[in-house]
Amino acid sequence: MASFFGHLKTINRHKLLVMKYCFKIGLYKQGLLHDMSKYSPTEFFPGVKYFQGNQSPNNIERKLTGMSKAWLHHKGRNKHHLEYWIDYSPEGDHKMTGMKMPVKYVAEMLCDRVAASKIYNKENYTDGDSWEYYVNSKEHYMLHPETRELLEKLLFMIKEKGEDATFKYIKNDLLKKGY
Repeated sequence: MASFFGHLKTINRHKLLVMKYCFKIGLYKQGLLHDMSKYSPTEFFPGVKYFQGNQSPNNIERKLTGMSKAWLHHKGRNKHHLEYWIDYSPEGDHKMTGMKMPVKYVAEMLCDRVAASKIYNKENYTDGDSWEYYVNSKEHYMLHPETRELLEKLLFMIKEKGEDATFKYIKNDLLKKGY
């Protein structure tokens, strides 16, 4: 029972934090609808079963079963995940590649990454955590070059200038002008 309420509390805290950030940058609909699929049985019950409190239950499910059905469900329904935007290239050999993400989903992805870092790192959180997580994983990400450049710019901006300056830039410049 503790894992049920622990998981529910974690996803609620995460969702509310992302909503707060999305509202700060003017993405109200995305803030309200962010990660609603986490409450579906396909995602919620594995989250309870593999709950640890210090990392995504999807990581545990993947380690123990060889895949995460919850993650496959989640990333296919949430446009703020870079994996949602992987498709066959329309050019050349048609290999799998990252498509260019609309800027509003890159902004939501940033909000998601900052919130996840705060939730999992708790009192040890720093503004550099999202950047460090990205740097340690970026080699396997399939991202469109322009999406990669924008995401890196925003993650580095959070690290160097903090949330307030970055969110102000996203709201007042980026979302009005695009890439």
